[in-house]
Amino acid sequence: MSAVYLDGEVMPAAEARISVDDRGFLFADGVYEVTPAYSGRFFRMEHHLRRLSRGLRELRIDYDPSGLPGVHERLLAENGLTAEEVAYVYVQITRGAAPRSHAFPKKPVPPTVYAFARKYQRPTREVWEAGFTAVKVPDRRWARVDIKTIQLLPNCMAQQAAVEAGASDALLVRDGIALEGAHSNFFAVLQGVVVTHPLTNVVLPGITRGLVLELCEDLGIPWEERPILVEELDLADEAFFTGTTTEVRPTVAIDGAPVGDGQVGQVTRRLFVAFMECVGQVAAEVGSGA
Repeated sequence: MSAVYLDGEVMPAAEARISVDDRGFLFADGVYEVTPAYSGRFFRMEHHLRRLSRGLRELRIDYDPSGLPGVHERLLAENGLTAEEVAYVYVQITRGAAPRSHAFPKKPVPPTVYAFARKYQRPTREVWEAGFTAVKVPDRRWARVDIKTIQLLPNCMAQQAAVEAGASDALLVRDGIALEGAHSNFFAVLQGVVVTHPLTNVVLPGITRGLVLELCEDLGIPWEERPILVEELDLADEAFFTGTTTEVRPTVAIDGAPVGDGQVGQVTRRLFVAFMECVGQVAAEVGSGA
């Protein structure tokens, strides 16, 4: 039976209870974060906690996340995940339980803090080498996508559209611009330059996104942050998505049309291998080429 963390206690998941008056349940009034662990070691924990802290400030939820690293470590241990190749901890913090009212509670209430740990199954080498597909979906999210909130219904609808189209990912499009995925950031390689949307209110400041840009610098791969026009996708040599559980995932077709030659590109491959080295994994397991 899996163990979870809820409001200061670690307990069996089947025993965890959250009030029906919780504002996360009633209003999606909360934030979340997902932090990966490779062979029992959390990767870029400080970056994830910094993003979580920013989200709490933006939503004006009074909670100090400084104790969460210990919670993460304990959840890995309690669930027997310290030796797993890849695992992750999900943490969600809501404004807490209070009588239903759109305005914040007049009397401050304790926030609800919930977390769980799970194993992540990375795609096999064969699956990664075959590449993944995406479909364009209209972006119907709110105007503060830069905050990692739990109000993800538009993301869920977009991903479901991808599933029903037989695709791996949804590529969200607004005003003729390809923004990001339903749960990941998006990159295109255009004339040898790695391009991704700049950090504004319409994209999430992905931790893996930031790492990939650092890797571009290290590897001498040209890159820039700018909006990607939808019509530019037809000219892209490569495309890929990035994220905590997405890692670096090659996209070989969008809306059924091949990206470049329809194969995993060398830029994407180099970045994935470098990413694997950063997290202490063996790059040859997947994505190293035939």
